[in-house]
Amino acid sequence: MAKSRPHIILSAAVSIDGKIATYSGESNLSSKMDLIRLHRLRRDMDAILVGKNTINVDDPLLTVRHVKGKNPIRIILDSSGTISTNSKIVKTANKISTILVVTERATRITSKLDKKRVEIIRCGRNKINLKKLLNILQKRGISKILLEGGGITNWYFLKEKLVDELILTVTPYILGGKDAISLVQGDGFGKISKSPSFKLKKIKRMKNEIILYYAS
Repeated sequence: MAKSRPHIILSAAVSIDGKIATYSGESNLSSKMDLIRLHRLRRDMDAILVGKNTINVDDPLLTVRHVKGKNPIRIILDSSGTISTNSKIVKTANKISTILVVTERATRITSKLDKKRVEIIRCGRNKINLKKLLNILQKRGISKILLEGGGITNWYFLKEKLVDELILTVTPYILGGKDAISLVQGDGFGKISKSPSFKLKKIKRMKNEIILYYAS
């Protein structure tokens, strides 16, 4: 029986102590070699998905740059629809397919987004309904999504058991700090038995980094 949603791969570079960014938001943990690997992975995806906080903090392009290949569709989760029209992702939406996912309560979406050719999908009343969204995306031919979210976005996908694979690059840094961003934030699971479990499929060493490949 075919899945009614796309295949989701959560990808992240983490410090030795499991952080994806410092308390000030700096997140460039990966080496050049790992960035090349990541961009090879991106070009094989139908879409890349992040939350609005990633856009606010990193202002990324979410494109394929270090290797040759097509740019996947860029999907941003933004419940209130308050993404900055000055962000790189909005400014380049007329060249690269970009989808902004909002809730029914989002009332501040400006006409500038239409002019920039940002597509709006409303999905959920007070919070984004991830399962419904993924079903919509699947029907549109999006079958592989790379989740490059921050800790909160990662939490919601894992909480709903919507992650099929994890690819984690363990980098040679220790960031520390209670306010540094962890791979998974949110409320967390109260019991280990309630949390999703993954099988380690492969380990790859790349100089001073280790890449871990997990599957559900």
